[in-house]
Amino acid sequence: MASTISVEFCGEWYRVEDGEELTIGREADLTIDEDNPFLHRRFLTIVQVESMWWLVNIGARLSATLTDGTGSMQAWLAPGARIPLVFDVTKVVFTAGPTTYDLSVHAESPEFARIAGPDDPAGETTVGSVQLTPSQKLLILALAEPMLIREGTGMSSVPTSAQASKRLGWQLTKFNRKLDNVCDKLDRLGVRGLRGGPGKLASNRRARLVEHAVFSRLVTSEDLPLLDQSQDEDDE
Repeated sequence: MASTISVEFCGEWYRVEDGEELTIGREADLTIDEDNPFLHRRFLTIVQVESMWWLVNIGARLSATLTDGTGSMQAWLAPGARIPLVFDVTKVVFTAGPTTYDLSVHAESPEFARIAGPDDPAGETTVGSVQLTPSQKLLILALAEPMLIREGTGMSSVPTSAQASKRLGWQLTKFNRKLDNVCDKLDRLGVRGLRGGPGKLASNRRARLVEHAVFSRLVTSEDLPLLDQSQDEDDE
């Protein structure tokens, strides 16, 4: 028998029973934000196929980022794609226009269980390692600050480049140059969604960068005090 699925968004819980379906979007079973015209009316759906629950992207433009909640698994769900919901908790985040949304999907009887290793008693080893310079970490923190502050509340806004550069006290040209460098670095490591095509950076790269950085724990709320400390601005 398949596990029952529950979805939590902004403190509200939505239960999906065996054989049922739950749509997520601007006008759906789970209404995310009816006032955001950038959000699909029906963006995601949770469906059961035989004994397996799936999350399906039924939108035409938007993508979603998924993680098991520890940063050890991360997936990018493009339009038309689907992924099985096999963990006890799956975190989902996506951006529509200026707003980023996050929700969590809970499986009553998950297919997979996370097993802690001898050097990882909590079972929270992060796969992969990204070496960031102090200024690159500050840049990501400036963009991710609203989401880190409001983590778990369901909605946040990604700052514009102008807002983030002002937060750091940088010139906009410097901010954009360092943003290019960070996106290039992560793109080379296989992070999807930061490029719109060969040699072209994606238009929504700031939002995608925030999604990846928060979910993979490149930055956490514990890092936020760094924004108010003086840093060496000459590193690359």
